[in-house]
Amino acid sequence: MKVLITGSNGLLGQHLIPLLVQEGTYDVIATGRGPNRFPQRDNYTYEAVNLRDAGSVQQLVEKHQPDIIIHGGAMSQVDECEKNKDACWDTNVGATRYLVHAAEKCNAFFIFLSTDFVFDGLQGPYSEDAAVNPICYYGTSKVAAERLVHNSKLQWAIVRTVLVYGVVADPHRSNMITWVKNNLQEGKKIKVVDDQWRTPTLCQDLAIGCKLVADKKATGYFNISGKDILTPYDMALRTAEYFKLDTGLIEKISARSLSQPAPRPAKTGLVIDKATKELGYQPRTFAEGLDIVAGELK
Repeated sequence: MKVLITGSNGLLGQHLIPLLVQEGTYDVIATGRGPNRFPQRDNYTYEAVNLRDAGSVQQLVEKHQPDIIIHGGAMSQVDECEKNKDACWDTNVGATRYLVHAAEKCNAFFIFLSTDFVFDGLQGPYSEDAAVNPICYYGTSKVAAERLVHNSKLQWAIVRTVLVYGVVADPHRSNMITWVKNNLQEGKKIKVVDDQWRTPTLCQDLAIGCKLVADKKATGYFNISGKDILTPYDMALRTAEYFKLDTGLIEKISARSLSQPAPRPAKTGLVIDKATKELGYQPRTFAEGLDIVAGELK
């Protein structure tokens, strides 16, 4: 069975490729912008593709005729999306439209990766049937892309996730855990908000969740995240304590004190009961996730 993965140079992609390759039942085609940045090069095909170009997307899908498309490619830097709305729309909505149209021609099962930022953060954590109401442009673009998938002629699944963390084979990319660890190791003070709540997601768990959806060709909306509800400050403290770093360098602040271009929802997090019952999804705790990250960093 052929599966096409977009955004394969990112956190999810670099953990999804080996997971699907080792299964043996999937013929994996990975795509990303520019050259392949994943060190493992065996047993899958990589193609550099500009997903914002309709012709390139159509050509890619026609060439490989995938049975499943896992669309993880996106512009996800929230402030960049707010400052560069045209680029955000082209990347998150336009590219999804091109992929959906191409997928309809080969009747591929379509899995779309979305976000907790489709919600306003007033009543989290959220179940799959909660009403969307984004408060930033990134969230707005993901809602628009979700609707394209939902209204398509395809069999589809929309996988929402939250604050993904882990290790990627690219020194220029970081996430909450590596950012905290690297700064504290260098003796730098960091400011971390304590009035936002999330259910942070280990990238390996997200990859497993996507594979479970693909294996079952399960349709509909699925929340795939961690199960611990934490603030970024909680995460930073636990990270510092785990790596035996100076917690005194971490300053607790309010999100209101930050001059960020994009507003963030205060309390999101996702309820994962549906994924647990229907898919058998069982995420690790944040403490277990830190163990796995530490092992990868070695």
